Amino acid sequence: MDPAKERTECPAREKCPVFLAMSSGTVRYAPSGLGLALKGNLGEQSWDTDSQPHPDEGHPPPLEAVPVPWKSVGPCKSHRDSGLVETPAGKEAQGEEDPAATRLDVLRLRSSSMEIREKGSEFLKEELHKAQKELKLKDAECERLCRVRGQLERELEELTASLFEEAHKMVREANMKQAASEKQLKETRGKVDTTLFAEFQAWRESPTLDKTSPFLERVYREDVGPCLDFTMQELSALVRAAVEDNTLTIEPVASQTLPAVKVAAVECGRTNTCALSGLACACRHRIRLGDSESHYYISPSSRARITAVCNFFTYIRYIQQGLVRQDAEPMFWEITRLRKEMSLAKLGFFPQEA
Repeated sequence: MDPAKERTECPAREKCPVFLAMSSGTVRYAPSGLGLALKGNLGEQSWDTDSQPHPDEGHPPPLEAVPVPWKSVGPCKSHRDSGLVETPAGKEAQGEEDPAATRLDVLRLRSSSMEIREKGSEFLKEELHKAQKELKLKDAECERLCRVRGQLERELEELTASLFEEAHKMVREANMKQAASEKQLKETRGKVDTTLFAEFQAWRESPTLDKTSPFLERVYREDVGPCLDFTMQELSALVRAAVEDNTLTIEPVASQTLPAVKVAAVECGRTNTCALSGLACACRHRIRLGDSESHYYISPSSRARITAVCNFFTYIRYIQQGLVRQDAEPMFWEITRLRKEMSLAKLGFFPQEA
């Protein structure tokens, strides 16, 4: 084989895409070192690799002699206008670009998915932070309420304990007082006149206001009679009868200023003279007997004596009507106290407000 021929022939002459494109006129090549572009359709001339063109013939030097970069300028205008079908080389190039576009779409989808995941993760983190914050607030509120409940329970327990202690204290004091009263009563039983107590027990079995009973006959003789024995005997008898019948009325005199002068210098007026004792004094009360319209002005001393007797009769009437539910001894001591008040009033001892 000729060495020159072997050097000029292309090993992939029948399969080289560059050769096929140049042969069909789809691609034009213009070396950068030449002033004028090659014109004409390379497909119109036979491509003979056996003979090399000479420079004086106007052909470019061999490709191996002039290394220049190749640049695809695309098909000529005539080819675009003629509506020629794209060569298999163009289809092969388009087929090569489809996988790249697919990879680009996949990358875009992956980036969009990652962005959505990041945003979703940030949103979930924010919601989790809010939920944790609300949970902390609720926990703090629960702790506060637990403390308040514990404090209320402690206060309630302390209050209950103090109330029980106070109740027990009151019960102890009441028991002590009751025991002291019972002791005093036992001690005084020996000092009580057994005759008076026996008379009271006999009267208590069938209480009555009849003066024929030994008990009331003694009280009339020793206390009621002397307490209602005034200077004006006639009016005193009427007052005594009204007290026994419970028809006597005592009422205060209307408020008025009485002249502060000597009695001898004042005309005889009813408000300055006691109708029972006949003594000149400021009378602040008056009595009315039964349904009579007459009023009698009385002194504070006379009022105290009448009031003491009325209190005694009121109590024995309560006993007669069954309103006093006590044992015989407490009743007897109360009657003794009322008799004491009648004796003091008879002697002139009475409260100043009377």
